[in-house]
Amino acid sequence: MVMVVRNYIGCDISKDSLDFFDSSSGRHSRIANQAAAIAAHVEGLNCGRDFVVMEATGLHDRLLRHALAAARIGFSRLNPRHVHHHGKAGRQRAKTDRQDAALLAGYGRAHEPAADPAPNENRERLQELIRRRDQLVDARADNRKQLKAAVAPDVMADIQATIEFLDGRIDHLEALIKSTLAEADHATAADYDILVSAPGVSFVTATTLIAMLPELGSRSPKTIAALAGLAPFDRQSGKKTFKSQIQGGRQRVRRALYMAALSASRYCPQLARFYASVATRSGAKKLALIAVARKLLVRLNAMIRDQKRYA
Repeated sequence: MVMVVRNYIGCDISKDSLDFFDSSSGRHSRIANQAAAIAAHVEGLNCGRDFVVMEATGLHDRLLRHALAAARIGFSRLNPRHVHHHGKAGRQRAKTDRQDAALLAGYGRAHEPAADPAPNENRERLQELIRRRDQLVDARADNRKQLKAAVAPDVMADIQATIEFLDGRIDHLEALIKSTLAEADHATAADYDILVSAPGVSFVTATTLIAMLPELGSRSPKTIAALAGLAPFDRQSGKKTFKSQIQGGRQRVRRALYMAALSASRYCPQLARFYASVATRSGAKKLALIAVARKLLVRLNAMIRDQKRYA
């Protein structure tokens, strides 16, 4: 069996252009961030050898990700903070698009990141709908605070009308999310049914996990907890040992799981006992809720992996 060595290609992404650095040839190239230019560039890549590394900085990489997936070229979107620290470790101080592309290729060689799942149109639509719903929910919460502070009747009436309008838009978006789920492939629909069978996992939590955590069911318990920002990291220096802390991860996923844990710790006897045990030992209710969220996530990960409902 012949072992194929990956050739890492760094790509620095901006709204208008993409800068590539090929680590095998040392060649830089810049193309327009447009479908035709990207398709032509990707056509010249080697399916079994080349691997593209980029930063997860926004939506400007969408065309590239879809073109790479169509050509079956592996790619990984990296945490910008990790890339930044890698550059500092290599004493890189200057910053240009060309240098960032080379830095990303170097990160790939040093750390050999796992390939991201292929993009899914349905999942990306879900992500956008969920983000928009979150924006409106936050706006409604702000207006409710303003209503409590208002005194003038006409101001109160205006705020109340705004809240009612936001209620309608949120209901509309939730209907769109449900219809998007209904149009999804059989595997996504099955995953949703499995997730909502678990205690505390609501419609919002389940759709958020499907949209924002596509790795669910395919990663180890420790890795999936780290991706959600629920993995505790040890902190020790010399003779001093500090409390472990969670850090990083996907904030929206962590928030959804925290809310699920809040409900599950009240209404699921097994998780309620676990919550009470951790809270008693630690003396910290918030830490206990995070522990419940992590335990729930690990269980959900196994359920999706095994395609089994909560028991």
